[in-house]
Amino acid sequence: MPDAALAWPVEIRLPKDRRALRVTFCDGRTFDLSAELLRVTSPSAEVQGHSEAERKTVGGKRNVTILSVDPVGNYAVRLGFDDMHSTGIYSWAFLRELGENAERRLQDYLDDLTAKGLDRDRPGVR
Repeated sequence: MPDAALAWPVEIRLPKDRRALRVTFCDGRTFDLSAELLRVTSPSAEVQGHSEAERKTVGGKRNVTILSVDPVGNYAVRLGFDDMHSTGIYSWAFLRELGENAERRLQDYLDDLTAKGLDRDRPGVR
């Protein structure tokens, strides 16, 4: 987990196509986080469950878009997606970790999809 001081965003921008969230942190690092990655790694109980055994792999989210970005206190944002998922609260530290590890996290997701017979274009949950 990154140092809390480094995990402070100075700008959060939702581009017009709504397919990514650009987050710039106080140390100058900027990450373009795809809507798909944000959606499938949602920190919500709906996706993560209450234990690793309950974690769900959500397929069919390649073309998901972000509808809303709402502040939660001074520590996070709640993202609303066009598939009506809006229960995840994305802390600054979570967004920073996701940005730093996006490539690995996306590959882990793709591997999970394959292992469970799901894909990025057809909805499904396992």
